[in-house]
Amino acid sequence: MLSLVSIGLKLLLGISALGILGIEMTLFIALLGAAGLAFGMAMSGTLQNLAGGVILLIFKPFKVGDLIHSHGHTRTVKEIQIFVTRIVTPDNKTVILPNGAVANNEITNYATEGTIRVDLEFGIAYNASIEQAKTVLLEVMKEHPRVLQEPQPFGGVLSLGDSAVNLAVRSYVKPQDYWEVYFDIYEQGKKILDAHQIEIPFPQRVIHQAK
Repeated sequence: MLSLVSIGLKLLLGISALGILGIEMTLFIALLGAAGLAFGMAMSGTLQNLAGGVILLIFKPFKVGDLIHSHGHTRTVKEIQIFVTRIVTPDNKTVILPNGAVANNEITNYATEGTIRVDLEFGIAYNASIEQAKTVLLEVMKEHPRVLQEPQPFGGVLSLGDSAVNLAVRSYVKPQDYWEVYFDIYEQGKKILDAHQIEIPFPQRVIHQAK
């Protein structure tokens, strides 16, 4: 911004100096205006990103370090620049999003409330005990050091699938702990279901043969 202001002031100074020297500036100013219009049209995308960056910096829908979802990416904000926003993926890749697109589209900020819910799903066999499965899965969540105990973790029947009873497993964590808890609960949940001989069934189909 300082560079743009500096160039603009120098340009105005040059025009003023030429006018003082008695040089006719009408045609020159008209050509300069036409050039400025052409430049503005050519830079419309960049100017849109500039405007988007200003909006993001003024209204602050997110800040550096927040976990957000925008343009199909759920990632942590690394840097907010005037033209682009940089976010970092869990595998340490940097994604660069144009600010014009970010400011004009839906943004989900998972860090605003201070906690985020981790939604997981486990399928168990129809002949397995639902209460036992809920108990052991809740035990895994209550023992995890990153899972918050308020609001309390929850487990319940989500749906009756073709091959399994699908259990919804819900827990709340701090945004920065989301992925750690997500992977840990799935891994530890599988292990504890196996330890209690609660089957996670493969897709299956029952065929009745007419006599």
